[in-house]
Amino acid sequence: MMTTEKTKITVQVVVNTTMKKAWDSWNNPKHIVNWCFASPDWHCPKSENDLQPGGNFVSRMEAKDGSFGFDFGGVYQEVENQKFISYIMDDGRGVSIEFSETADGILVKETFEAEATNPVEMQRTGWQAIMDNYKTYTESL
Repeated sequence: MMTTEKTKITVQVVVNTTMKKAWDSWNNPKHIVNWCFASPDWHCPKSENDLQPGGNFVSRMEAKDGSFGFDFGGVYQEVENQKFISYIMDDGRGVSIEFSETADGILVKETFEAEATNPVEMQRTGWQAIMDNYKTYTESL
């Protein structure tokens, strides 16, 4: 039997904030709409989040000019308050996010299964851009 291992990509940031603020900014829809997009010509006009195992989430990502948009969503598998989240995206790929304290701030590390359509480096760059937006926004709170 042949096993196909999925490519996993990891992106991360260290946020100069408290664990409570880092967690809240990552999970609260009122904050998510301020950072969940990969470039300045996009935005996230709507977000919903039921942060519990079996709970659903969805964030609407749209080009500001209205030319394209999509819902990014999934179902939570594990949630350990202020430590760990895992979920399955609507397309079946897995994601995990770890929150840990370091001497420089809160390390947020996200690992996701790559999709087969776009190059791995393009996916890494896009997810890292979102992570960088999260850092910038959260540090401004």
